[in-house]
Amino acid sequence: MNVKRILFTVNTLGRAGAETALMELLRRMEETGHEVFLYVVMGQGEMIGRVPSYVKLLNPAFSPYPVLSRRGRAGMAKTVCRAFFRNGGLPKKLRCMRDCYRSMKREGRFQADKLLWRVVSEGAPRFEEEFDLAVAWLEGASAYYVADHVKAARKCGFVHIDYESAGYTREMDQDCGDRFDRIFAVSEEVKGHFLAVYPQYASKTGVFHNLLDREGICLKAAENAGFSDGYEGRRLLTVGRLTYQKAFDIAIDAMKLLKDAGQRVRWYVLGEGDQRKALEKKIAAMGLREDFLLLGDVENPFPYYVQADIYVHATRFEGKSIAIQEAQTLGCAIVASDCNGNREQIEDGQDGILCELTPKAIADSITALLENEERRKALGRRAQEKNKGKEQELQMLLELLA
Repeated sequence: MNVKRILFTVNTLGRAGAETALMELLRRMEETGHEVFLYVVMGQGEMIGRVPSYVKLLNPAFSPYPVLSRRGRAGMAKTVCRAFFRNGGLPKKLRCMRDCYRSMKREGRFQADKLLWRVVSEGAPRFEEEFDLAVAWLEGASAYYVADHVKAARKCGFVHIDYESAGYTREMDQDCGDRFDRIFAVSEEVKGHFLAVYPQYASKTGVFHNLLDREGICLKAAENAGFSDGYEGRRLLTVGRLTYQKAFDIAIDAMKLLKDAGQRVRWYVLGEGDQRKALEKKIAAMGLREDFLLLGDVENPFPYYVQADIYVHATRFEGKSIAIQEAQTLGCAIVASDCNGNREQIEDGQDGILCELTPKAIADSITALLENEERRKALGRRAQEKNKGKEQELQMLLELLA
Protein backbone atom coordinates (compact mmCIF):
# COMPACT_ATOMS: atom_id res chain seq x y z
CA MET A 1 0.00 0.00 0.00
CA ASN A 2 1.17 3.52 -0.80
CA VAL A 3 1.36 5.13 2.66
CA LYS A 4 0.25 8.76 2.68
CA ARG A 5 1.05 11.55 5.13
CA ILE A 6 -2.06 13.22 6.56
CA LEU A 7 -2.11 16.25 8.86
CA PHE A 8 -5.07 17.24 11.01
CA THR A 9 -5.14 20.66 12.64
CA VAL A 10 -7.49 21.91 15.35
CA ASN A 11 -7.65 25.11 17.42
CA THR A 12 -7.53 23.49 20.87
CA LEU A 13 -8.21 20.08 22.38
CA GLY A 14 -10.74 21.34 24.91
CA ARG A 15 -13.62 19.01 25.76
CA ALA A 16 -16.29 19.87 23.19
CA GLY A 17 -18.33 18.20 20.45
CA ALA A 18 -16.09 18.86 17.46
CA GLU A 19 -12.99 17.71 19.34
CA THR A 20 -14.82 14.54 20.45
CA ALA A 21 -15.70 13.80 16.83
CA LEU A 22 -12.07 14.34 15.83
CA MET A 23 -10.89 11.77 18.38
CA GLU A 24 -13.23 9.19 16.87
CA LEU A 25 -12.06 9.99 13.34
CA LEU A 26 -8.40 9.66 14.39
CA ARG A 27 -9.19 6.32 16.06
CA ARG A 28 -10.66 5.00 12.83
CA MET A 29 -7.83 6.38 10.71
CA GLU A 30 -5.42 3.87 12.26
CA GLU A 31 -6.90 1.02 10.23
CA THR A 32 -6.07 2.84 6.97
CA GLY A 33 -2.33 2.37 7.52
CA HIS A 34 -1.52 5.97 6.64
CA GLU A 35 0.87 8.16 8.60
CA VAL A 36 -1.23 10.61 10.64
CA PHE A 37 -0.05 13.84 12.25
CA LEU A 38 -1.85 16.29 14.55
CA TYR A 39 -1.12 19.95 15.18
CA VAL A 40 -3.07 21.91 17.81
CA VAL A 41 -2.72 25.59 16.98
CA MET A 42 -3.07 26.80 20.59
CA GLY A 43 -1.03 23.87 21.93
CA GLN A 44 -3.45 23.21 24.75
CA GLY A 45 -6.37 21.05 25.86
CA GLU A 46 -7.49 18.40 28.34
CA MET A 47 -8.37 15.88 25.62
CA ILE A 48 -4.71 15.31 24.71
CA GLY A 49 -4.86 12.02 26.61
CA ARG A 50 -7.47 10.71 24.17
CA VAL A 51 -5.30 11.15 21.08
CA PRO A 52 -4.51 7.66 19.71
CA SER A 53 -0.90 6.63 20.35
CA TYR A 54 -0.13 6.10 16.67
CA VAL A 55 -0.82 9.79 15.87
CA LYS A 56 2.29 11.99 15.79
CA LEU A 57 1.79 15.26 17.66
CA LEU A 58 3.71 18.09 15.98
CA ASN A 59 3.47 20.61 18.81
CA PRO A 60 6.94 21.22 20.28
CA ALA A 61 5.27 21.77 23.66
CA PHE A 62 1.75 21.04 24.89
CA SER A 63 -0.27 22.05 27.94
CA PRO A 64 -2.84 19.51 29.17
CA TYR A 65 -4.70 22.03 31.34
CA PRO A 66 -8.41 22.48 30.56
CA VAL A 67 -8.82 25.41 28.19
CA LEU A 68 -11.60 26.93 30.33
CA SER A 69 -9.80 26.62 33.68
CA ARG A 70 -8.05 29.62 35.22
CA ARG A 71 -4.64 28.12 34.47
CA GLY A 72 -5.77 27.16 30.99
CA ARG A 73 -6.98 30.67 30.16
CA ALA A 74 -3.70 32.11 31.42
CA GLY A 75 -1.78 29.69 29.20
CA MET A 76 -3.79 30.64 26.14
CA ALA A 77 -3.24 34.34 26.87
CA LYS A 78 0.52 33.71 26.82
CA THR A 79 0.19 31.82 23.53
CA VAL A 80 -1.63 34.78 21.98
CA CYS A 81 1.00 37.21 23.25
CA ARG A 82 3.80 35.12 21.76
CA ALA A 83 1.90 34.92 18.47
CA PHE A 84 2.01 38.70 18.11
CA PHE A 85 5.80 38.63 17.89
CA ARG A 86 6.62 35.22 16.37
CA ASN A 87 7.25 35.16 12.59
CA GLY A 88 7.29 38.98 12.39
CA GLY A 89 4.62 40.94 10.57
CA LEU A 90 3.28 42.79 13.63
CA PRO A 91 1.74 45.63 11.56
CA LYS A 92 -0.11 43.08 9.41
CA LYS A 93 -1.42 41.29 12.50
CA LEU A 94 -2.66 44.54 14.00
CA ARG A 95 -4.38 45.43 10.73
CA CYS A 96 -6.11 42.03 10.77
CA MET A 97 -7.36 42.71 14.29
CA ARG A 98 -8.60 46.14 13.25
CA ASP A 99 -10.44 44.78 10.21
CA CYS A 100 -11.98 41.94 12.22
CA TYR A 101 -13.10 44.35 14.93
CA ARG A 102 -14.76 46.59 12.36
CA SER A 103 -16.59 43.68 10.77
CA MET A 104 -17.78 42.48 14.20
CA LYS A 105 -18.96 45.96 15.07
CA ARG A 106 -20.86 46.15 11.80
CA GLU A 107 -22.49 42.79 12.52
CA GLY A 108 -23.31 43.88 16.09
CA ARG A 109 -21.52 41.06 17.91
CA PHE A 110 -18.04 41.12 19.45
CA GLN A 111 -16.20 37.81 19.99
CA ALA A 112 -12.67 38.03 21.38
CA ASP A 113 -11.57 34.57 20.23
CA LYS A 114 -12.46 35.22 16.60
CA LEU A 115 -10.82 38.63 16.78
CA LEU A 116 -7.52 36.89 17.53
CA TRP A 117 -7.69 33.81 15.29
CA ARG A 118 -5.75 35.51 12.49
CA VAL A 119 -3.03 36.65 14.90
CA VAL A 120 -2.74 33.15 16.36
CA SER A 121 -2.50 31.60 12.90
CA GLU A 122 0.11 34.06 11.65
CA GLY A 123 2.16 33.65 14.83
CA ALA A 124 2.05 29.85 15.04
CA PRO A 125 5.20 27.76 14.43
CA ARG A 126 5.76 26.69 10.82
CA PHE A 127 6.87 23.24 9.66
CA GLU A 128 9.03 22.20 6.74
CA GLU A 129 7.25 18.85 6.40
CA GLU A 130 5.08 18.32 3.37
CA PHE A 131 1.86 16.30 3.49
CA ASP A 132 -0.31 14.48 1.01
CA LEU A 133 -3.42 15.87 2.70
CA ALA A 134 -3.92 18.63 5.28
CA VAL A 135 -7.23 18.79 7.12
CA ALA A 136 -8.43 21.92 8.93
CA TRP A 137 -10.85 20.37 11.40
CA LEU A 138 -12.29 23.64 12.69
CA GLU A 139 -13.11 27.12 11.51
CA GLY A 140 -10.89 30.03 12.53
CA ALA A 141 -7.18 29.63 13.29
CA SER A 142 -7.10 25.99 12.16
CA ALA A 143 -8.54 26.86 8.75
CA TYR A 144 -6.34 29.93 8.31
CA TYR A 145 -3.21 28.00 9.29
CA VAL A 146 -3.81 25.16 6.82
CA ALA A 147 -4.78 27.52 4.02
CA ASP A 148 -1.80 29.85 4.39
CA HIS A 149 1.05 28.02 6.10
CA VAL A 150 0.88 24.25 5.51
CA LYS A 151 2.59 22.57 2.57
CA ALA A 152 0.27 19.88 1.23
CA ALA A 153 -0.68 18.36 -2.11
CA ARG A 154 -4.34 18.66 -1.16
CA LYS A 155 -6.21 20.56 1.52
CA CYS A 156 -9.70 20.36 2.97
CA GLY A 157 -11.60 22.27 5.61
CA PHE A 158 -14.49 21.37 7.92
CA VAL A 159 -17.42 23.54 9.00
CA HIS A 160 -19.11 22.52 12.27
CA ILE A 161 -21.28 25.53 13.00
CA ASP A 162 -24.03 27.72 11.59
CA TYR A 163 -21.65 30.05 9.76
CA GLU A 164 -24.17 32.86 9.50
CA SER A 165 -24.89 32.89 13.25
CA ALA A 166 -21.44 32.08 14.65
CA GLY A 167 -19.85 35.47 13.93
CA TYR A 168 -17.38 34.69 11.15
CA THR A 169 -17.02 37.27 8.38
CA ARG A 170 -15.32 37.56 5.02
CA GLU A 171 -12.85 40.03 6.53
CA MET A 172 -11.71 37.35 8.97
CA ASP A 173 -11.53 34.55 6.42
CA GLN A 174 -9.69 36.49 3.69
CA ASP A 175 -10.83 33.97 1.05
CA CYS A 176 -9.07 31.07 2.78
CA GLY A 177 -11.64 28.72 1.24
CA ASP A 178 -10.06 29.35 -2.15
CA ARG A 179 -7.07 27.27 -1.04
CA PHE A 180 -9.13 24.21 -0.08
CA ASP A 181 -9.75 21.43 -2.59
CA ARG A 182 -12.76 20.24 -0.61
CA ILE A 183 -14.94 21.64 2.17
CA PHE A 184 -17.05 19.40 4.40
CA ALA A 185 -20.02 20.57 6.48
CA VAL A 186 -21.25 18.31 9.27
CA SER A 187 -24.90 18.47 8.18
CA GLU A 188 -27.07 19.58 5.28
CA GLU A 189 -28.25 22.60 7.26
CA VAL A 190 -24.71 23.63 8.16
CA LYS A 191 -23.84 23.31 4.48
CA GLY A 192 -26.75 25.54 3.53
CA HIS A 193 -25.76 28.29 5.95
CA PHE A 194 -22.13 28.14 4.84
CA LEU A 195 -23.05 28.40 1.16
CA ALA A 196 -25.31 31.35 1.94
CA VAL A 197 -22.09 33.18 2.86
CA TYR A 198 -19.88 31.54 0.22
CA PRO A 199 -22.04 30.43 -2.74
CA GLN A 200 -18.93 30.23 -4.94
CA TYR A 201 -17.83 27.08 -3.07
CA ALA A 202 -20.96 25.06 -3.88
CA SER A 203 -19.21 22.67 -6.27
CA LYS A 204 -16.60 21.61 -3.72
CA THR A 205 -18.71 21.52 -0.55
CA GLY A 206 -20.17 18.26 0.73
CA VAL A 207 -21.58 16.77 3.92
CA PHE A 208 -19.46 14.71 6.33
CA HIS A 209 -21.50 13.60 9.34
CA ASN A 210 -19.81 13.36 12.74
CA LEU A 211 -18.55 9.87 13.51
CA LEU A 212 -19.64 8.31 16.78
CA ASP A 213 -18.31 5.29 18.66
CA ARG A 214 -21.75 3.92 19.52
CA GLU A 215 -20.46 0.68 21.01
CA GLY A 216 -17.99 2.55 23.19
CA ILE A 217 -20.67 5.00 24.34
CA CYS A 218 -22.95 2.16 25.41
CA LEU A 219 -20.14 0.43 27.29
CA LYS A 220 -19.21 3.62 29.14
CA ALA A 221 -22.87 4.30 29.92
CA ALA A 222 -22.99 1.01 31.84
CA GLU A 223 -20.12 1.98 34.14
CA ASN A 224 -20.79 2.58 37.83
CA ALA A 225 -20.92 6.36 37.66
CA GLY A 226 -23.37 9.20 37.13
CA PHE A 227 -25.58 11.04 39.62
CA SER A 228 -24.51 10.72 43.23
CA ASP A 229 -26.79 13.17 45.05
CA GLY A 230 -29.51 10.66 45.96
CA TYR A 231 -32.23 12.86 44.52
CA GLU A 232 -35.54 10.99 44.21
CA GLY A 233 -37.42 13.34 41.86
CA ARG A 234 -37.20 13.64 38.07
CA ARG A 235 -33.88 14.56 36.51
CA LEU A 236 -33.23 16.78 33.51
CA LEU A 237 -29.82 16.77 31.82
CA THR A 238 -27.99 19.11 29.44
CA VAL A 239 -24.45 18.58 28.17
CA GLY A 240 -22.73 21.62 26.71
CA ARG A 241 -20.30 24.46 27.22
CA LEU A 242 -21.45 27.36 29.37
CA THR A 243 -21.56 29.88 26.53
CA TYR A 244 -24.03 32.32 25.00
CA GLN A 245 -24.81 29.85 22.20
CA LYS A 246 -26.14 27.25 24.65
CA ALA A 247 -28.75 29.63 26.14
CA PHE A 248 -28.52 28.45 29.75
CA ASP A 249 -29.84 31.84 30.83
CA ILE A 250 -33.18 30.89 29.25
CA ALA A 251 -33.00 27.36 30.69
CA ILE A 252 -32.72 28.82 34.21
CA ASP A 253 -35.89 30.83 33.61
CA ALA A 254 -37.62 27.65 32.41
CA MET A 255 -36.51 25.84 35.56
CA LYS A 256 -38.02 28.60 37.68
CA LEU A 257 -41.36 28.08 35.94
CA LEU A 258 -41.16 24.34 36.58
CA LYS A 259 -40.49 24.82 40.27
CA ASP A 260 -43.21 27.45 40.65
CA ALA A 261 -45.64 24.98 39.05
CA GLY A 262 -44.77 22.40 41.70
CA GLN A 263 -42.77 20.01 39.52
CA ARG A 264 -40.45 17.77 41.55
CA VAL A 265 -37.53 18.02 39.19
CA ARG A 266 -33.83 18.93 39.19
CA TRP A 267 -31.78 20.16 36.20
CA TYR A 268 -28.11 19.15 35.81
CA VAL A 269 -25.58 20.63 33.40
CA LEU A 270 -22.30 18.98 32.39
CA GLY A 271 -19.80 21.43 30.92
CA GLU A 272 -17.67 24.49 31.57
CA GLY A 273 -17.49 27.90 29.95
CA ASP A 274 -16.99 31.63 30.23
CA GLN A 275 -20.53 32.27 31.47
CA ARG A 276 -20.26 30.22 34.67
CA LYS A 277 -20.10 33.19 37.05
CA ALA A 278 -23.02 34.99 35.39
CA LEU A 279 -25.11 31.81 35.42
CA GLU A 280 -24.28 31.08 39.06
CA LYS A 281 -25.35 34.61 39.96
CA LYS A 282 -28.67 34.17 38.15
CA ILE A 283 -29.26 30.75 39.70
CA ALA A 284 -28.74 32.21 43.17
CA ALA A 285 -30.93 35.25 42.49
CA MET A 286 -33.81 33.00 41.42
CA GLY A 287 -33.48 30.69 44.42
CA LEU A 288 -32.46 27.66 42.35
CA ARG A 289 -29.17 26.64 43.96
CA GLU A 290 -30.56 23.21 44.82
CA ASP A 291 -32.46 22.85 41.55
CA PHE A 292 -30.20 23.95 38.66
CA LEU A 293 -26.77 22.40 39.16
CA LEU A 294 -23.63 23.19 37.14
CA LEU A 295 -21.53 20.05 37.61
CA GLY A 296 -18.65 21.09 35.35
CA ASP A 297 -16.80 18.81 32.96
CA VAL A 298 -16.88 15.09 33.63
CA GLU A 299 -14.69 12.45 32.01
CA ASN A 300 -17.57 10.05 31.39
CA PRO A 301 -20.95 11.78 30.85
CA PHE A 302 -22.75 8.73 29.47
CA PRO A 303 -24.15 7.23 32.72
CA TYR A 304 -25.83 10.62 33.32
CA TYR A 305 -27.67 10.33 30.00
CA VAL A 306 -29.22 6.96 30.81
CA GLN A 307 -30.09 7.96 34.39
CA ALA A 308 -31.83 11.20 33.35
CA ASP A 309 -35.56 11.30 32.64
CA ILE A 310 -35.30 13.90 29.86
CA TYR A 311 -32.36 15.29 27.90
CA VAL A 312 -32.82 19.03 27.17
CA HIS A 313 -30.92 20.86 24.43
CA ALA A 314 -32.37 24.37 24.27
CA THR A 315 -29.73 26.30 22.33
CA ARG A 316 -29.71 29.48 20.24
CA PHE A 317 -28.10 27.75 17.25
CA GLU A 318 -26.13 24.61 16.45
CA GLY A 319 -24.11 22.96 13.75
CA LYS A 320 -24.69 19.29 14.39
CA SER A 321 -24.76 18.53 18.08
CA ILE A 322 -22.64 15.64 19.30
CA ALA A 323 -24.57 15.78 22.59
CA ILE A 324 -27.86 15.18 20.77
CA GLN A 325 -26.30 12.25 18.88
CA GLU A 326 -25.08 10.79 22.18
CA ALA A 327 -28.52 11.22 23.75
CA GLN A 328 -30.13 9.52 20.75
CA THR A 329 -27.62 6.66 20.89
CA LEU A 330 -28.57 6.04 24.53
CA GLY A 331 -32.32 6.25 23.89
CA CYS A 332 -33.08 9.48 25.72
CA ALA A 333 -36.33 11.40 25.42
CA ILE A 334 -35.20 14.78 24.06
CA VAL A 335 -36.59 18.30 24.28
CA ALA A 336 -34.72 20.76 22.04
CA SER A 337 -35.16 24.30 20.78
CA ASP A 338 -36.43 24.64 17.22
CA CYS A 339 -33.27 26.26 15.84
CA ASN A 340 -30.66 25.79 13.14
CA GLY A 341 -29.00 22.40 13.61
CA ASN A 342 -31.43 20.93 16.13
CA ARG A 343 -34.30 20.70 13.67
CA GLU A 344 -32.17 18.60 11.31
CA GLN A 345 -31.43 16.07 14.04
CA ILE A 346 -34.90 15.80 15.56
CA GLU A 347 -38.27 15.20 13.93
CA ASP A 348 -40.76 17.00 16.14
CA GLY A 349 -43.19 14.63 17.83
CA GLN A 350 -41.56 11.53 16.34
CA ASP A 351 -38.16 11.11 17.99
CA GLY A 352 -38.10 14.19 20.21
CA ILE A 353 -39.82 17.48 20.94
CA LEU A 354 -38.89 20.79 19.28
CA CYS A 355 -40.08 23.99 20.91
CA GLU A 356 -39.57 27.74 20.83
CA LEU A 357 -36.58 29.09 22.71
CA THR A 358 -38.64 30.73 25.44
CA PRO A 359 -38.85 29.78 29.12
CA LYS A 360 -42.55 28.95 28.87
CA ALA A 361 -42.26 26.80 25.74
CA ILE A 362 -39.35 24.85 27.22
CA ALA A 363 -41.10 24.39 30.57
CA ASP A 364 -44.36 23.33 28.90
CA SER A 365 -42.58 20.76 26.68
CA ILE A 366 -40.72 19.31 29.65
CA THR A 367 -43.91 19.18 31.72
CA ALA A 368 -45.78 17.33 28.96
CA LEU A 369 -43.13 14.59 28.95
CA LEU A 370 -42.74 14.44 32.72
CA GLU A 371 -46.45 13.65 32.93
CA ASN A 372 -46.40 10.99 30.20
CA GLU A 373 -43.91 8.20 30.84
CA GLU A 374 -45.08 6.11 27.89
CA ARG A 375 -44.47 8.95 25.49
CA ARG A 376 -41.00 9.51 26.94
CA LYS A 377 -40.11 5.89 26.37
CA ALA A 378 -41.54 5.89 22.84
CA LEU A 379 -39.58 9.00 21.84
CA GLY A 380 -36.41 7.48 23.28
CA ARG A 381 -36.86 4.23 21.37
CA ARG A 382 -37.40 6.03 18.07
CA ALA A 383 -34.43 8.33 18.69
CA GLN A 384 -32.21 5.31 19.30
CA GLU A 385 -33.32 3.61 16.10
CA LYS A 386 -32.84 6.80 14.08
CA ASN A 387 -29.21 7.08 15.11
CA LYS A 388 -28.14 3.71 13.70
CA GLY A 389 -27.03 4.82 10.26
CA LYS A 390 -24.25 3.25 8.21
CA GLU A 391 -21.28 5.61 8.07
CA GLN A 392 -19.40 6.15 4.82
CA GLU A 393 -17.67 9.39 5.79
CA LEU A 394 -14.14 8.05 6.26
CA GLN A 395 -14.03 6.91 2.65
CA MET A 396 -15.04 10.40 1.51
CA LEU A 397 -11.94 11.79 3.19
CA LEU A 398 -9.63 9.12 1.82
CA GLU A 399 -10.84 9.81 -1.71
CA LEU A 400 -8.90 13.08 -1.54
CA LEU A 401 -5.70 11.02 -1.50
CA ALA A 402 -6.45 9.37 -4.85
